[in-house]
Amino acid sequence: MPYASPALECRLEAAKAVVHDAARLAMSMRPPPGGPEAQLKSAQDWLTETDGAVEAFIARRMQAMFPDDGFQGEEGGMTRTGSLRWVVDPIDGTSNYARGRSRWCVSLGLLDGDDPVAGVIEAPALGEVYTAQRGVGAFLNGKPIQASPIADPTRAMIEMGWSGRVPKPVFMEKMDAIMALGAMPRSGGCGALALADVASGRLDGYVEIVINLWDVAAALPLLAEAGACVSPFLRDGGLTGGATILAANPHIASTLSHAVGIALT
Repeated sequence: MPYASPALECRLEAAKAVVHDAARLAMSMRPPPGGPEAQLKSAQDWLTETDGAVEAFIARRMQAMFPDDGFQGEEGGMTRTGSLRWVVDPIDGTSNYARGRSRWCVSLGLLDGDDPVAGVIEAPALGEVYTAQRGVGAFLNGKPIQASPIADPTRAMIEMGWSGRVPKPVFMEKMDAIMALGAMPRSGGCGALALADVASGRLDGYVEIVINLWDVAAALPLLAEAGACVSPFLRDGGLTGGATILAANPHIASTLSHAVGIALT
């Protein structure tokens, strides 16, 4: 299907409305600040009641509007198949959400086969909505965005995602490499928003050693349309399991890629 097609535009508009309603649902269930109100799936990997409720809400709405489209969720897995496939992370940044923090989002991406073609990321506690359609553009609250022009690593801000699935020495090696460049390190606990930050120029790069498709499906078209460079996440295992991702503005991408040992091609 052509990127700039009425069918994709229709789906993106529908996805924006559904994600907005899902985000309102998540806000209504949001825990107050304090200790996590969630179950621990594994080390620092949380699951809240909201995750399941939001995913089920989005699944029902998308099936009603696009019954022939596939659907894959973080919690429920692949529940429908189709040449077009919606991939949802109902709450990305669950550890933040569970403690009443604001850095979390609802993320819904659309794949045409294995090609990410559209996405919506809404962070309701921040009042921000990212949207993208391949061949059309990337936007934050309706305004076009693009990757940062920063080329000097000593002026750069780089985020690295943490996961209990990554051995500590590997994480520290990559973080040390980032700091050796003179860049300012960050870790915000929400991969989808970190990738969106690269697309909008708020970050110059993002690295995560093990991240899943539902975390990045909506962000990949956003990054592509914003002019960012991204490692071949889907080719290198991201379609079927956890894989490594590096995303960066085009001026610093090769420097960061060399430093952390993650190829861009």
